[in-house]
Amino acid sequence: MTTSQTESLSTRAATHLWPHFSRLSAFENDGVPVITRGDGAYVYDEAGRRYLDGLSGLFVVQVGHGREELAEAAAKQAAQLAYFPLWSHVHPAAVELAERIADQAPGDLTRVFFTTSGSEAVETAWKLAKQYYRLTGRPGKYKVISRVSAYHGTTHGALSINGVTAYRTPFEPLVPGAFKVPNTNFYRAPEHGDDYDAFGVWAADQIEATILAEGAETVAAVFLEPVQNSGGCLIPPPGYFQRVREICDRHDVLLVSDEVICAWGRLGHAFGAQRYGYQPDIITSAKGLTSGYVPLGATIVSERLAEPFRHDDSMFLHGYTYGGHPVGCAVGLANLDIVERENLFGKVRDNEGLFRATLERLYGVPVVGDVRGDGYFMAIELVKDKATKESFSEEDAKRILRGYVSPALFDAGLYCRTDDRADPIIQVAPPLICGQAEFDEIESILRGVLTKVSTLL
Repeated sequence: MTTSQTESLSTRAATHLWPHFSRLSAFENDGVPVITRGDGAYVYDEAGRRYLDGLSGLFVVQVGHGREELAEAAAKQAAQLAYFPLWSHVHPAAVELAERIADQAPGDLTRVFFTTSGSEAVETAWKLAKQYYRLTGRPGKYKVISRVSAYHGTTHGALSINGVTAYRTPFEPLVPGAFKVPNTNFYRAPEHGDDYDAFGVWAADQIEATILAEGAETVAAVFLEPVQNSGGCLIPPPGYFQRVREICDRHDVLLVSDEVICAWGRLGHAFGAQRYGYQPDIITSAKGLTSGYVPLGATIVSERLAEPFRHDDSMFLHGYTYGGHPVGCAVGLANLDIVERENLFGKVRDNEGLFRATLERLYGVPVVGDVRGDGYFMAIELVKDKATKESFSEEDAKRILRGYVSPALFDAGLYCRTDDRADPIIQVAPPLICGQAEFDEIESILRGVLTKVSTLL
């Protein structure tokens, strides 16, 4: 046995593995948890300790861990046809999954372009919008609008749309033509008082103001999540998306619903656009489509946008080696079978009120300022002072949120997300199979840890 094999996996990880969005120094100095298996709503580390997966991995594992049905679907497909590209050829799994997605998508979103990730799906949507306008005689329409602090991915195009400034700055210059508008964080909008509806109108109108400032003849698309992830589960005010749809129609701008997180039941529907009653021109999707058992993403496009590509020698000059991978598509089909058989969309709708009410018990904790979100996608914003909504300083966030809260929650048996990309929040998004027992466990662990935070501030 070699020396490396006798060392712990955590030690070996510090030598060769480069983790995502993680400090290498943390790996080298403190080691890193090694998760070895999952079962239902729980995961286990190499020492056998159990943790409630309060984030569904990364907003991914809709049907829970350890579903042998999905592993068997992958094995069966790999044995039959492990790989073939969707470049001028097709395979049955891709055809069947595209049909299934189109059947569930709203309106005329009938064309499915497969990717392997959410970033690639967003990248695809922007490139498609650009080429669509070029084919239809409006090559000057290339700019895009998204919201402040919104996360849309990390490839160069998606990163340009991304509203998290700290993620963009190290990689500038990025793709030109991406502009940001205010998000829908009503908790942080004191100038609007208690008028939530008026705030929604104002937030939507900032999109139109930006279109007019840049010139409608130059703007191709608006990218919005149904519930904005970064910033802490920011939900749309009543009528917000309907007003955005009107604005986009008025100025011939495409509305892209970025549903990499929100699709496939996270909000109790196949798509968040269905929950909030608006019609996108494009939907981007990934994560829950396969419950993370195999990487797969999809950009779902209206027939109107596909139409110019159906003539003569026109083609969408874009593709990925692994887009629509046979194994991924087979697992996607099996995953949707489970979702439908167990009525997981309905389960989320039935239980979301209980989930919210359970988390709202935390309002009694001094540092809990706001509890928000929809479906199984919730956030708790932390504050130093409830009356003034004073937020954490950068030093507070480093010392308390990252230095204490995050490790303490994990040590207590809850895997979730602490995030200070905007104001400090904790996000919880459990697998869709969860119910009151898991909600109570999440609340109990959060209460125990957050109660101690006041003494640290």
